[in-house]
Amino acid sequence: MAALSVLALLLLLACGGPRAAGQKRKEMVLSEKVSQLMEWTSKRSVIRMNGDKFRRLVKAPPRNYSVIVMFTALQPHRQCVVCKQADEEYQILANSWRYSSAFTNKIFFAMVDFDEGSDVFQMLNMNSAPTFINFPAKGKPKRGDTYELQVRGFAAEQLARWVADRTDVNIRVIRPPNYAGPLMLGLLLAVIGGLVYLRGSNLDFLYNKTGWAFAALCFVLAMTSGQMWNHIRGPPYAHKNPHTGQVSYIHGSSQAQFVAETHIVLLFNGGVTLGMVLLHEAATSDMDVGKRKIMCIAGIGLVVFFFSWLLSVFRSKYHGYPYSFLMS
Repeated sequence: MAALSVLALLLLLACGGPRAAGQKRKEMVLSEKVSQLMEWTSKRSVIRMNGDKFRRLVKAPPRNYSVIVMFTALQPHRQCVVCKQADEEYQILANSWRYSSAFTNKIFFAMVDFDEGSDVFQMLNMNSAPTFINFPAKGKPKRGDTYELQVRGFAAEQLARWVADRTDVNIRVIRPPNYAGPLMLGLLLAVIGGLVYLRGSNLDFLYNKTGWAFAALCFVLAMTSGQMWNHIRGPPYAHKNPHTGQVSYIHGSSQAQFVAETHIVLLFNGGVTLGMVLLHEAATSDMDVGKRKIMCIAGIGLVVFFFSWLLSVFRSKYHGYPYSFLMS
């Protein structure tokens, strides 16, 4: 009976030995990975990776940490303006996490540039940049682990919400101080103060209806064109097709827009508004009939053409809209 017990113990040790050794080896590899990533993160919040680093630290097991990777093309000859803008926001997000009191080794931020890791782009069948992908601690990336850049924009705050959704890690975005706003406000107050000082005896300009109307009109045009949406979402200026090289200034979806699209809509709205102003002046001014006719024709032309262009933009975003005017 004792011999059977000893034999059973020996068999257990023989079977469990290699398994324990394998587990210990796996823990050592994982510890080396985390230590390497922590060392690089201490020097730079966003870790630059080539193909070898990506395969070893992101793709290969074991891994108990998530990696947010931005695939981009930052070299000047690539002429990717959006990549540079997205990189600035990505750096802000990574720095906010790196210098946060909640910083842990459960999530890291990395970057693969096309010119440094084109093999990674080929391995993932990726043909556009910038692209953000979350590689979770367990399993392969799912559909939601690819960031919807065209819909949500690349603002650091939007990226932080996506990271929180995919990793349960909440990052409070801390932006570097921007003194442009206070400086512009100070300049405006200085100009107003100077005008009041120089024309202290005559403040009739403050009651100028035309000036106030023009200022209000500029504000309304800026807001209705989508400037606030741009400020919140941080969309790219335009989109360049990597296959054809064609640049799109109008987003094809009703759920998103480009910055260039905002400028185009602002111009069209301004054209329609100018046409309406000319029509009003033609109907109410005391000028001679010939000038009023010219103003009337110009006003009608501006309204017709710019409204037609506005409607064509609307049709391109809301597919299936049946109506058009002059232009399709």
